[in-house]
Amino acid sequence: MLEDIMVVQSAVSAFNNAALWAPAFLWWAILALPLFVVVYWFGAQIMQKIGWNRENILNRVTIWTAGLTLLWVVMFAGNYGILRNELSVLPFLIAVIVFLTSLFVSSHLRTCYVPRDWRLWLFCIFLIVMIALSDLHAWWGPLLQVGAFLFGGGLGRMARSEMRPIAGTVLIVMVTTIAILMQPEFFRFGQLGNLTIVHLLGILILGVLSIATIALFNIKPADKIRFAVFIKLKWLLRVICTLGAALFILTEAIPIFIGTLGALFLLFIMSIRHMRVVNVSLGHKCFALLLIMFGIVTVMPVISALGIIYWTTYPEKDFWRQIKRLL
Repeated sequence: MLEDIMVVQSAVSAFNNAALWAPAFLWWAILALPLFVVVYWFGAQIMQKIGWNRENILNRVTIWTAGLTLLWVVMFAGNYGILRNELSVLPFLIAVIVFLTSLFVSSHLRTCYVPRDWRLWLFCIFLIVMIALSDLHAWWGPLLQVGAFLFGGGLGRMARSEMRPIAGTVLIVMVTTIAILMQPEFFRFGQLGNLTIVHLLGILILGVLSIATIALFNIKPADKIRFAVFIKLKWLLRVICTLGAALFILTEAIPIFIGTLGALFLLFIMSIRHMRVVNVSLGHKCFALLLIMFGIVTVMPVISALGIIYWTTYPEKDFWRQIKRLL
């Protein structure tokens, strides 16, 4: 019991478990509130200054989100010595995130001319070195991450069309969310031990917004479900979703999290199919909230600011009342 390694591990574990009761991402969001308010007030002026408009803001916001997520995974992640088990699939999941983000960015920039500037090539070499150094837990770690980056970038440049901006961004957000939930201590989201309800609610809200965005952009209203049947099915799905959310908070299990989101997706499908018409801006508003929440959970205020700017681009039009109709 008095071995040095046991003493150090016990001290680190006690410190980490104590730190759980002070979720850093929440306090960072509260401290960043003045920044968010300024961005909300002067969103139009910021867009005009950087040359963004209603037509190009979606592509610009999603490209920046994917690029910043790539840098976040490479620079912000912890070391592999703190993983809960040696056979973790986390390195492969991180490689998937690196592949998706590089594929997304390169597919949207595939038509851009690449100048033969030594500073650009120096930046690319520096980025590849950073990606290689981000995974040194095994000899194949750098090869895996750099290979994922180069393979995704190459496919994106050769693609005939770019990835769908909203669907691609939601996919990146969901994979990153599952990675955070799988190993929260690796991403500094939570430390060794159980997560608090604040951590879990943040992840759950992020998942709900992702599913709502997917449903609103892919399901069309039809007004075909009879009201009596609709009410019964809706309450049944509400109960299932509530039980799933409660069970997820108690267990922190990824399968339960995915199952709960699946039930929510069915609820949103049924609600949208029951509607006669859905406001076009509703999906864009949910996507803006998704970006804001993703920036908060990952402690990237820039992404939250992008979400706020995107929010101000679309009119309100009874947003909260329509969201209640979905739930």
